[in-house]
Amino acid sequence: MSLSKPNASVATLTKNRTKNVCPFSGLCATCVDGCAGLCEVGKSAYRGKEVLYPQPFGKNTSASEKDYPIDLSHFNIMGRASGAWGVKADSDEAIFPAVDVSTEIGGTAKIKMKVPIIIAGMGSTEIARIHWEGLAAGAAITGSVIVIGENVCGMDPKVEIRNGRVVRSPELERRVKVFRDWYDGYGTVAVQANVEDTRLGVLEYAIEKLGVDAVEIKWGQGAKDIGGEVKLNSLESALQLKERGYVVLPDPTDPAVQEAFRKGVFREFERHSRIGMVDEEAFLERVDRLRKLGARYVFLKTGAYRPVDLARAVRLSSLARLDLLTVDGAGGGTGMSPWRMMNEWGIPTVYIISLLRQYLDCLSERGDFIPSVAVAGGFSLEDHLFKGFALGAPYVKAIGMARAPLTAVMVGNKIGRDAAAGKLSSEHSKYGDTIEQIFITSSELKARFQNDFDKLPTGAIGLYTYFDRLMQGLRQLMCGARKFALNYIDRNDIAALTREASEVSGIPYIMDLNKEQVEQILEF
Repeated sequence: MSLSKPNASVATLTKNRTKNVCPFSGLCATCVDGCAGLCEVGKSAYRGKEVLYPQPFGKNTSASEKDYPIDLSHFNIMGRASGAWGVKADSDEAIFPAVDVSTEIGGTAKIKMKVPIIIAGMGSTEIARIHWEGLAAGAAITGSVIVIGENVCGMDPKVEIRNGRVVRSPELERRVKVFRDWYDGYGTVAVQANVEDTRLGVLEYAIEKLGVDAVEIKWGQGAKDIGGEVKLNSLESALQLKERGYVVLPDPTDPAVQEAFRKGVFREFERHSRIGMVDEEAFLERVDRLRKLGARYVFLKTGAYRPVDLARAVRLSSLARLDLLTVDGAGGGTGMSPWRMMNEWGIPTVYIISLLRQYLDCLSERGDFIPSVAVAGGFSLEDHLFKGFALGAPYVKAIGMARAPLTAVMVGNKIGRDAAAGKLSSEHSKYGDTIEQIFITSSELKARFQNDFDKLPTGAIGLYTYFDRLMQGLRQLMCGARKFALNYIDRNDIAALTREASEVSGIPYIMDLNKEQVEQILEF
């Protein structure tokens, strides 16, 4: 069985001409002279490097189509018929609304969260910028954590830079302010930095001028093993970003390139970030400096690199006594990561969580400091959350999500636009013709915010409603497992459906589960 789906994808707006496709190359079984070039190979003959990326840029999010040998569906959640953890084992008390899904992260100081979700780095991509109000306000009212991702200052057309350092960024100010406008004491907003952000002094600016108390050092992400990239549709933007130190392709300072752009030979430039170079001493010094500047919480986000780099992230997070380590598995993304890279590089989610737990066990056995941990990589529904906590137990304190929350915000914003224009789709209008009728949580939010309800972005209402569904679903699953708080979830709460899944994860194979207890019961 082929795990990959090469050469044609809705992500790259390509397709095969024939129904029968060669499973390993992805080429049509019969490639004929005269075809217009519908597949990735054919389209690459006339659009070249453009076909590396999901399209259309700025209007979509993308994630891998690769069918990994082991994923979260290869585990089932195990229920119980007796007992309870976290409440009295009484049928009147052990009900699912009593399940506590709150969590906290941090070292000495703690960030309390109503829901165990971190909305991972939403950076300079156009789709994150457009939907930021819904994302940030939604994170604030749900009591979750949201991270402002890389390159926001560098991409800000109105940023002020002196001597190579940011002194003002209206866009970063806006992003922080939206969260704070709706903040009610739970969660936080963090600012992330990559290589270019570090050179521009973004975290220093965020701490000293904006009063941000949580910052994140970025090593990478699960979607790609290079730096972030976006498309630029104007020559002015391309020249501006090249001047600010970014890698811009093709070179916008080249007169021949400028002429080709004006003639419409190509319509977008690519802006790329540099890859980081991890050095232990420099990393520890950086963390120390950030804390001295006033950062109360320092996070690290790492991607789906090889095991030695995951071990390095775990070790340095312990040595630096970080407040959060987020580990992102391969396969997902919210921006425009190269499509084949998104499918074919890195350690997938189940595998990387399994390695992460082994490495954290090593720290635990030595009595070393263990940071709060979040795992990410394709999580979207409540069973995913439960399995993520169980696979990484007892270390995982939160689940990182990006595409799914952004989807909820995009849908919420569309409903808001369509309702205002009186052009609701039949799917939405069957619930009513007002925001209050369509969003099932509106009465709850209206009672909470009263006159301010109408100021809530509909994208935020969408995110709140989505998270509300996730939390009820998670409570139901936890109740069935008799676990009434997140810290009680352990690795015995799930079972592997295949021997291979058991071997990879260390989770018992379902046919071997509870063998000793079964024998004791049957040998009465």
